[in-house]
Amino acid sequence: MTETSEVMTETPDLTKEPEAPDPLDVVPQVLDLVRLTGAIFFHYDFASPWAYTSPPTLELEGALPPGSGSLVMFHIIDTGSCWVALDDGVRHPLSAGDVVVLPYGDAHSFGSDEPAAAVPIASILPSTPWVEFPYLRYGGDGEDTHMVCGFLRGDAVLFDPVLRALPPLIVVRPPEGPAAEWVRASVEYAVVATQASLASPSAGGSLLARLLFTEIVTQYLHDARDDELTGWLAALRDPVVGPAIARMHARPDRAWTVAELAREVTTSKTVLVDRFHALLGRPPIRYLTEWRINLASGLLRTTDLGVAEVASRVGYTSEEAFSRAFKRSLGMAPAHWRLAG
Repeated sequence: MTETSEVMTETPDLTKEPEAPDPLDVVPQVLDLVRLTGAIFFHYDFASPWAYTSPPTLELEGALPPGSGSLVMFHIIDTGSCWVALDDGVRHPLSAGDVVVLPYGDAHSFGSDEPAAAVPIASILPSTPWVEFPYLRYGGDGEDTHMVCGFLRGDAVLFDPVLRALPPLIVVRPPEGPAAEWVRASVEYAVVATQASLASPSAGGSLLARLLFTEIVTQYLHDARDDELTGWLAALRDPVVGPAIARMHARPDRAWTVAELAREVTTSKTVLVDRFHALLGRPPIRYLTEWRINLASGLLRTTDLGVAEVASRVGYTSEEAFSRAFKRSLGMAPAHWRLAG
């Protein structure tokens, strides 16, 4: 007779608490609500020596697909090396595999290690309007640097803490392994995606860019020192506020109280409230309300759920109470918000 494995006969512990959610899991969830859309790609081949300056993305609006929301710019160094700098002139060295993100589209410069006079990017790009995204080759006869550039539009409503909390320049190198391989594969796809016309950008390219951006923000949060983080990102790393945020995001439908949150993260109500005020400028329950309303705004725009079902999913037992809170936050009733989208 074959013996039964002890693993198969062990009685499960049904009283064991589920594993606490990871605060970093909140990042992609919030970026989904920011609704980063309209991604585009084009690529550059530079040969040393070279350098260029780029204006804020607001000045590029005429060349990019129309849309609402702020522009986020990112660059992926495919091969070679170079540097990037903001208006402060501090140069950040880059090499193959590095990803540069400019969350607010600030003016910036790129260049080769070999000195070169910087030229405005507009002077070496094809004239606008573009029918297809341009391929640019520029520079001398030295080392080649291949770079892929992309843009995203962030169409947040009022809960866009990720974009507000990011520094003006992020440089991230994905660690060797699956993450780095995925970025490299994504670059190859991005180059193919440049064949799409401006009139009908690739839907796959848009999704890819959102995934890339999420990966980079998460990696930045992993790698950054505590003194480099501000606002919402600092809150995620806080040993008190981070776990509380993760729990509210994981269960927005739960009737949370400050006492319950404090108990879940093993702290006092006073410490919890004080930490929320210090890092986010608001108490925990106000943060929860803002998250619920923005979660609801996304559900109304992207699903066919009725208002009552949306209200229930974000923690309101009364459709009337939800509608009042929604209108107070966004200035219109849920049904009107859905139609306006």
